[in-house]
Amino acid sequence: MSRAAEYETVAAQVTTLIEEAPSFVAALASTAALLNDTFEHYFWVGFYLPEEDGSLSVGPYQGPLACMKIPVGRGVCGAALERREVLVVPDVHAFPDHITCDSRSRSEVVVPVLRDGEVRAVLDVDSDRLNAFDDSDRTGLVTLAGLLADA
Repeated sequence: MSRAAEYETVAAQVTTLIEEAPSFVAALASTAALLNDTFEHYFWVGFYLPEEDGSLSVGPYQGPLACMKIPVGRGVCGAALERREVLVVPDVHAFPDHITCDSRSRSEVVVPVLRDGEVRAVLDVDSDRLNAFDDSDRTGLVTLAGLLADA
């Protein structure tokens, strides 16, 4: 099955998860688990949640230990938060101001989960391979972020 087809299947599953989830955080936790179990090129997948001071704190995730707090504008997640845009980074070690949470991470895609222009969460996916993410990952993750925005 192609990645695009896998993302379509996951989107259908996430739609059902959202309908059954008792809270936004529960929907995020189940989505992280589903993504982690589906895609073998993922090394770490999870969500960061916005704090009152503008930073991000770690939320539901699957994988090795994560950075606990990320300042706005720092690293890939902080940059995506500040810009409110999707970032696909083929080599995180070449990204300006990259924050190393785990040195095994090599590439990353970050998608803000936006509702009415406000960030509800930041979806972060890392791979231990260089250039692991393609357009199907970007498109699929943007679709999932859209579904989660109103969860």
